Parts: sequence; C-alpha cells; structure tokens
Amino acid sequence: MLDRRLAPEFRIPDDFDLIEPEKHILQSGANVFHMPTPNLDAVKIEVIGKGQRANLPLSQTLLPSFTLQMLAEGTHKRDAEQIANFLDFHASEISPILTFGHEGMSILSTKLHIFEILPLFLEMIETPTFPLEMLAKRKSQRRLSIQLEKEKTASRASQLFRQSLFGKNHPYGVEIDFEHVDEIKQEQLYFYSSQLLWQNLEIFVTGNFSSSEWEKLIEFLEQIPNRKGLEPILLPQPEPIDSFHEIRESAVQSSVRVGKFSIPKTHPDFIPLSVFNTILGGYFGSRLIKNIREDKGHTYGIYSSLAEIGDTNYFVIAADVQKAFTDEVIREIEHEVQLLCREPLNQDELEIVRNYQIGQMLSRFSSAFDLMDRFRAVHHSSLDLDFYQKKLSFLKEFSAEDILKIGKKYFKDQQLTQVIVG
Repeated sequence: MLDRRLAPEFRIPDDFDLIEPEKHILQSGANVFHMPTPNLDAVKIEVIGKGQRANLPLSQTLLPSFTLQMLAEGTHKRDAEQIANFLDFHASEISPILTFGHEGMSILSTKLHIFEILPLFLEMIETPTFPLEMLAKRKSQRRLSIQLEKEKTASRASQLFRQSLFGKNHPYGVEIDFEHVDEIKQEQLYFYSSQLLWQNLEIFVTGNFSSSEWEKLIEFLEQIPNRKGLEPILLPQPEPIDSFHEIRESAVQSSVRVGKFSIPKTHPDFIPLSVFNTILGGYFGSRLIKNIREDKGHTYGIYSSLAEIGDTNYFVIAADVQKAFTDEVIREIEHEVQLLCREPLNQDELEIVRNYQIGQMLSRFSSAFDLMDRFRAVHHSSLDLDFYQKKLSFLKEFSAEDILKIGKKYFKDQQLTQVIVG
C-alpha cells in the first residue's frame, strides 16, 4: 500500500536518453528537423532563417519586427480580419519569431487542420500587402509601447545595461525610440520580405505524420523561399562603461542591473558557470534572494542569469529595490559574488542546488515539443542534444571546489558594470 504520509523518494537517474530529431534536406537546400509525436495530433512548425537586424542601419532596427508582424495583416487574397477569423476557426496560430540571430514564423495547429493552414502561411510569405492603415495602427501601438517602457524603471535599466555593455552606436546597444518607428515605410516592408527574409532556412517540425502526410508536408515546405545568406557586416567593437545612473526624483524604487560579458554554450566552462549562476541568483533559494529579500527585505525579487544577444553572451543581476537602500544592495551583491569566489559551499547547500538543477533540467523534457525546443536551443549554438547529457553528468558530480574555481576565474576582484535607474 502507498503510504501517503511519506514524501516520494528522490532518485537521480543514472542517465537519460534523448532522441535526436530526424533530419531531411529539401531541394531548396533548407534543413528540416522532425520530432515525431506518436498518439498526439498537435503540430508545431517553425520556419527560421538567419537574422538580419544586426546588419541593418541602426535607424532601421525595427524593420524585421514590423515586417514579420505585418505578414498577418493582409495578403492578395485575404485581409487581416479574414486571416484572423480563418486561424480562429481552425484553432491555429501563426506567430513571429525574432531574435538578433534568427527570424521567421511559427505555426501551431493540429494534424486535422495543418494542411488547410499551410496554404495561408504560403500566402503570407509570397503575397503580403502591408496595408497602410494597418501599418499606421502598428506604428501607433509601438510608439505607445515605447513610451510606457521608458516610464518603467525596470525596462529602462535593462536597455541602459545593454547600452553600457555595447555602446549606443552598436546594434545590440541601440536605444529604441520614436524615430525608429517613424523610419518604417511600406516600401521597406516589401523590400525586406522579398529580399532579406528567409535566408539559410531551417525548419523544425513536431508532429505525428504518416508517410503520405509527410510527403504532402514536404511539398508545401519546398515552396517556401530559401535565400542564400548575405555576408554578415562586421559589427563595431563594444564600448563598455563601468557605471551609469539615471536619476528619477519621483521614482519610489530603483532598478539595478549589474553584470559583465560572459562565455557561450560551446565553452567548456559554460555548464559549471551556469551552476555558479544558479547558486548566486538563479532560483528562489539563491544567495541573493536569502540576503537581499529574506534577510533585509529590500526587494521582492532579485535574480541573476546568463543571457545571449546575437553572437555575444553576458551575465546580469537584476533587481527592483527600495530607493533608499540602493547603495547597500549593490554592496551586498558585490559581497555575495566575492563570497562565492572565496569560500566553498557547504555540503547541504551543494546538494540542494544539485537536486534542484537536475530536477529542473529533467522537467524540461516532458514532451516532444519540449525536446524540440531544447534541441533548437543548442543547435543554434552549433551543439547537439549531447550537451544535456554532459550537463547531467556534471550536475551529478560537481564539487564545492569546482564552483570555487569558476568563481575565481570569472569573478574574483573583477569590475562589474553597474546601471541604476531611480
């Protein structure tokens, strides 16, 4: 009999098997990765090309996002309302995908409806109309969004932190403003969709298809243009600064960002660094939470993360704190960072973090859709699913000395960029 008074036993798996998606190459040269989903009729298709935002003039930094969003605002056969109603009737979604490195569209549907949705998807790619009235509406919405983001200290601090790392004349540091919205014209949208979108395509398919259905799907995917990628423009060198404080007398809190450039997933130190990050501020039992939230009550939340933008990685600590205690919080952040570089973890904390990270990682593989997301995340870093098996091996075996070594190598006595808004 099951004794419900006892918590389930926690057991760390010896290993876990991850099935790589099936790879196909279309006649267009596009790579297709397929993750089968037996007994599940939901379908997800992501058509992703090489991102061009970093290669555009800074004044056109919003052009990719406007182009992708406006694809759903009308084709030669349907207007925006007809497209929206068609998708609603078929319980489907078509959404933009946009980062500095990649851009494209995602379809979420069912096997029952996917072959009705795909012709609409091709229409949106081949014959978008970018109606002027919808463009004006989108621009008005974006101006309002920019205004609201400027008023939020947290959003402003994140923007200024990237600017402090890269410089205001770098694509990754440019501050989005109203003039970037004004720059967008209908003819630019036509040019971007017909010349720059859909470069070096990769298509990620998650779904349960018979052989005949798969052949039918491939016929549709072959119709998507796959343009040869343009040579990337050499980006300017970052121009980091040590600190920046934007004073807001009326603000009741300060938004703080502290961080530095970091290393990519391909670096052999990335996995141990990710554990260091978790201990410091990567979960609700972290050092920063215990010190600044629980012990001192200066914030509702503080966290640290390893982030990437384009081909560059950085580490950042973020918090919204009581304004009067801003300087104290920054001192405590520096104290906790340096403490992890000088004193080894005790065994209890080490095991808590070990179990948390293993459980968190395994929970991210609960479905074929999760598996494809995890695959794509490492694939875009030129890795494969073996990355996660290496991570599990490290999580099972890492010691306090491993974390101390990483702290000394990347953080001990190093200057961190500080941004405060408030």
